[in-house]
Amino acid sequence: MKRISLLLWFSLLAAPLFAQIQSPDAFLGYELGTHFSAHQKVVDYFKEVAAKSNNVKLQSYGKTYEGRELLFAIVSDPSNMERLEQIRTNNVAISNNDKSVKLTKQPVIVWLSYNVHGNEANSTETAMKVLYTLAEAKEEKVKAWLKNTVVIIDPCLNPDGRERYVNYFNSVVGTVPNPDPTAREHYEPWPGGRTNHYYFDLNRDWAWQTQIESEQRLRQYHQWLPQVHVDFHEQGYNEPYYFAPAAEPIHQAVTPWQRDFQVIVGKNNAKYFDENGWQYFTKERFDLLYPSYGDTYPLYNGAIGMTYEQGGIRAGLSVITADGDTLTLKDRISHHFTTSMSTLEISSAYADKLVTEFRKFFEQSLTPTTVYKSYVIKAQHISRLRKLAELLTKNKITYAFGSERTERSLNGYNYETKKVEQFRLERNDMVVNVAQKHGVLANILFEPQTAITDSNTYDITAWALPYAYGLNAYGVKEAMSGVHPFIEEQKKSVVNATKPYAWVLAWNGLEDAKVLMALQQRDIKVRMAEQAFTIGGVVYKAGTLLVYRAENEKRNSGFQQQLEKLLKDLSADFKVLSSGFVEKGKDFGSSTYRMLPVPKVAVLAGQDASSQSLGEIWHFFEQELNYPISILNISSAASLDIYKVNTLIVPDGYYGDKLAEQLSPWVTAGGRLILLEDAIGAFIGKKPFQIKRKEEPKNNDTKSVGSQTYSSRDHDDFSNSIPGAIYKVYLDQSHSLSYGIGKFYYTLKTDANIYETLEDGWNIGTLRSDSYVSGLAGEKVKRKISSGVLFSTQEIGKGQVLYLSTSVLFRSFWETGKQLLLNSLFF
Repeated sequence: MKRISLLLWFSLLAAPLFAQIQSPDAFLGYELGTHFSAHQKVVDYFKEVAAKSNNVKLQSYGKTYEGRELLFAIVSDPSNMERLEQIRTNNVAISNNDKSVKLTKQPVIVWLSYNVHGNEANSTETAMKVLYTLAEAKEEKVKAWLKNTVVIIDPCLNPDGRERYVNYFNSVVGTVPNPDPTAREHYEPWPGGRTNHYYFDLNRDWAWQTQIESEQRLRQYHQWLPQVHVDFHEQGYNEPYYFAPAAEPIHQAVTPWQRDFQVIVGKNNAKYFDENGWQYFTKERFDLLYPSYGDTYPLYNGAIGMTYEQGGIRAGLSVITADGDTLTLKDRISHHFTTSMSTLEISSAYADKLVTEFRKFFEQSLTPTTVYKSYVIKAQHISRLRKLAELLTKNKITYAFGSERTERSLNGYNYETKKVEQFRLERNDMVVNVAQKHGVLANILFEPQTAITDSNTYDITAWALPYAYGLNAYGVKEAMSGVHPFIEEQKKSVVNATKPYAWVLAWNGLEDAKVLMALQQRDIKVRMAEQAFTIGGVVYKAGTLLVYRAENEKRNSGFQQQLEKLLKDLSADFKVLSSGFVEKGKDFGSSTYRMLPVPKVAVLAGQDASSQSLGEIWHFFEQELNYPISILNISSAASLDIYKVNTLIVPDGYYGDKLAEQLSPWVTAGGRLILLEDAIGAFIGKKPFQIKRKEEPKNNDTKSVGSQTYSSRDHDDFSNSIPGAIYKVYLDQSHSLSYGIGKFYYTLKTDANIYETLEDGWNIGTLRSDSYVSGLAGEKVKRKISSGVLFSTQEIGKGQVLYLSTSVLFRSFWETGKQLLLNSLFF
């Protein structure tokens, strides 16, 4: 009896080591591909497999905005799993050019990213099948692959968006899926499941990391730095499968090996698709240029980055395609599973070469052949320079400030004038030397002009950070480095007046707006200087904020102590003035020091609104500004209460004819209406709104008529396109909309819209013949927008309309645009 008990005890102790891993079908309770699985079920399955396998490790790396878990599984041969941390640290050391690390026993790291777009929902189902197949490793060939590879499987990069799609689909699908493409289940409601909680496209956020999902994932990515990364997507359900090699334009920084291995992978994928008779295409549509994709970002960080696209958006569980075939979720899983395994197979076969070329990539990063070896970013705007430093830090790009001398004269390409000019390197100027580990990415983010080999690109073609951040910069052909790790802080004001006349506060960026908000939340009256003034030899710019002691002390006897504590707590940039008498400009009793009202802000949402534009506004207010905003259905526009909402933002979108009529009484009563991008179109020709779109004069040149060949039909008419180019906007610096920005604002132009001069209003931002800066823009577009208005305001009754015709919050990385929106809100 005792012996039996001991045997039973030992068998129970050993059971977990030999527990059989459940298949996805067994664990979920349904066959994979017959239902869309909830995210929590996927998480639970990954945890179940990790608990029962000695070749799987699970890494939880954060939560989404809605609180869903983000995680990935690491799978390899048990012998690799025993030394997993050593493999990881060795890989990072290789990227750091540590020559002591031997490559002979270093496996290749392959990272598989699934479901970055929530409604491309097949990918997460595929991830479970891939995990099970690798964890079981029943086939000898799979065991052999895992000896040479460490595989990282992220089952869902965007759980919030995917749950939005899955919950909708599961709520409307019948007992039997309806393959009719016109059926309700194939049409998800606005805003759809593609994007995350704030309606951001996470596949455009890799470099910018504005979203919490991206930021948390990229922290993990840089701890591993894989040699191969695949981003799994879906496209329209009528499309055949796409895999690498990619289409032109391909950035010139992509190495010959990175190009060659895409072909090698593509041929291996094609081998399996040919065996099954599955249709596919390569070298079309999906390019490698924009630096913030799930294929380009890895490429610019030393990996082989690739996108795979299965037809499947709106396909549900089953759909009849244009060819009359029925495409099922099972089919889609099979295709993604096949390319997943094919990629592991070929990566294992080329493991030594991949690791060797990985080392070579980072070796060459230290001896760049780029036009500019360094970039100097001037410190004329410290707040935005700090924001730029934060972005570079997230991307592991190193930088420093100033030089060993107090000032140093240099020659460089001036981003503002587009000429080589002499400039001085000063203490707080940022210096980025591209001879560094992440120098390839650094150069791509800073280069003033990107070489583009084909106009048929998939996204924007200009993104140079100095323009996006509104900071003048210089491209320098010599290698140079800064010497100071931090910006030199300005000395804070010392309060030495027993009875100050006023506290003067800067207005330059987001941090200053937070100070203003904190003051207004405490019912402190704040004024704004509409003109520059000089006191004590110091010039204070238009837009400077002022808090008068007397008018606030009447209402609160302890006001001064409270204010000084608040300003100290906020590390506010302020000065104390003992008199309202100025040396130049208007004295403080002048009406040019205008009292600032407290904005009560709302934004319209709904089917007519661009979810991306709405999401950018929503995210900005909640995550950056921390300011209350009401999100209203468009139907609420007709019944706005001026006492509850005095500022309304209408996002980019295409709105009906009634919106202008509905909002006109509210504006007349004192409302501030901010119209963004194509929202302006709903107000054209509607009284009392004066805005008019500028049309290009008819061109009688008939040379190009009928000149397009049939073979070029799939290419856009480039002369009429502008996929995303940077333009210099001339600002009226006397108007409050330009405060804190300067003479120019650099905008990302993604359409050909431009407007006539307002006869009864203020034309604040205009384009001129020399406004084009960089990026692709067709000749007809360039001609059309060579002059005209982009930003203007009009007073209607007691209210005001602001027409902002470009995306001021583009993907939340266009930092200077945030200043435009802040000025629109508070001034």
